[in-house]
Amino acid sequence: MSVRKLQERRGWAFSVAVGIIKPTLLATTTRDWRHGERIPASGGFVLALNHISHADPLTAAHIVYDHGRLPRYLAKSGLFSNALLGRFMHARGQIPVEREGKGAVAYAAAVEAVRRGECVVVYPEGSITRDPDGWPMTGKSGAARIALETGCPVLPVGQWGAQRLLPPYSKKLHLLPRTRITMSVGEPVDLQDLRARELTPDVVHEAADRILAAITAQLEEVRGERAPAERYDMRVLGDLYGKYGRGTRALEQEEKDAQEQDAQEQDAQEQDAQEQDAQQGTRNRRESA
Repeated sequence: MSVRKLQERRGWAFSVAVGIIKPTLLATTTRDWRHGERIPASGGFVLALNHISHADPLTAAHIVYDHGRLPRYLAKSGLFSNALLGRFMHARGQIPVEREGKGAVAYAAAVEAVRRGECVVVYPEGSITRDPDGWPMTGKSGAARIALETGCPVLPVGQWGAQRLLPPYSKKLHLLPRTRITMSVGEPVDLQDLRARELTPDVVHEAADRILAAITAQLEEVRGERAPAERYDMRVLGDLYGKYGRGTRALEQEEKDAQEQDAQEQDAQEQDAQEQDAQQGTRNRRESA
């Protein structure tokens, strides 16, 4: 179901991807696109979504394509290491992101893509959420920096359902029954006042927070529920999937438990010493008698 005709030239890589992926999604999912008309028909912009599954890029591409645009993603550089897949990814205009040391290169490529009038899809959380109930967790600043640098609109999207199609960090697809994918596109995030200010860390943090708040508001609409007042923070609460450490609270609790264990062991040693002294005193009195 195309809501708006594609105005951009697809190229061979997108043509191959659409020919394979779209029929697969049509066969395995049902779609509930809400406020998709807010996706610009032309011009550069950032589409910012919550991250709940490795299937997210496919479902995001579906709503973007149905509204006449081609998505560009910030993708892990490891996907480009395979010669065939790398050629395909480059041909589709995807942007490789190095986990360490070269983020500025990807950021510059994303900024340039927006300035060329393209749609750049960003997951501000950086990885699949670790919140136990699937709400957005604390995020990164990429979408905010691109928006502040270019002045482009940032459209927040709350999406739900992809985690049932492909559960987080699982390789098992649930193809039947068909999964309902719901996406709600919000109005552009208001960053105008921040664009007039110097690009300091505080300004970037405020922009990133507004984007995540707007995504969360759309997700609340989709789920018909209220999100937690405080976002899940892996640095504090740890990683449920064990990929990025345990978090400061877990480490603090481990240190506290270790201290309590040491204290208990010391108390036990002191009690043993007192009992031994008492027994020795009893023996000494018997010998004296």
